Amino acid sequence: MKIFAFAGSNSSTSINKQLVRFVLKSFPNEEINLIDLNDFLMPVFSVDLEKNGFPEEAHRFLKNIEDSDVIICSLAENNRSYSAAFKNIFDWASRINVKVFQDRPMFLMTTSPGGFGGGNVMAEASKFFPQFGADIKETFSLPKFYENFDSDNGVIEPKLLSELNTKIKNFKDQI
Repeated sequence: MKIFAFAGSNSSTSINKQLVRFVLKSFPNEEINLIDLNDFLMPVFSVDLEKNGFPEEAHRFLKNIEDSDVIICSLAENNRSYSAAFKNIFDWASRINVKVFQDRPMFLMTTSPGGFGGGNVMAEASKFFPQFGADIKETFSLPKFYENFDSDNGVIEPKLLSELNTKIKNFKDQI
C-alpha cells in the first residue's frame, strides 16, 4: 500500500507534522511518501494568474495523490481555518482537478496547543473535503499538543493514545 502523507502546515517545527510522523509508525511495512508543503510553494492563487497556466507544484501535488492508495494528513489550524500554505496548494490543485483527493481513503487529523485540538479546521475539512474527492474513513483531534505529545514517545496521554490506536486500527480495517 502506498501512503501519501502531509501536514497542512509550512512551519519547520510543525506539530501537525510531528503527529503525522508518529501515526506513520503504525504502518511500518507500507510505502510512505511524506511531503513538506514548503516543496510546493507557488504564487497566491488568482484567476488572473490562472490564465497563464498552472504551477508545476500543483500538478506534482495531484500526482502524489494519484500515485497513492491512501492519504494521511493532519491540518494546522490558523484563525479557525486551514493554513494559508495548505489553502493555496488546495486552491491551485482544485482548479486542475476538482476531485483533489481523487476518492482516496483518508485519515484526517488535527492538533493544536489549545484544548479544542484544531476542532474548527476539522469541522470545516470534514464537511468540505468529501466534496473534493476525500473518502474520510477516520478522524482524530489531539488537544493541548504540548501537554499530550512527547517528541520521543508520541501521544502520551493514555486515553488519547487509546483513542488514536483504535482509530488507526479502524482505518486499516476499512482500507
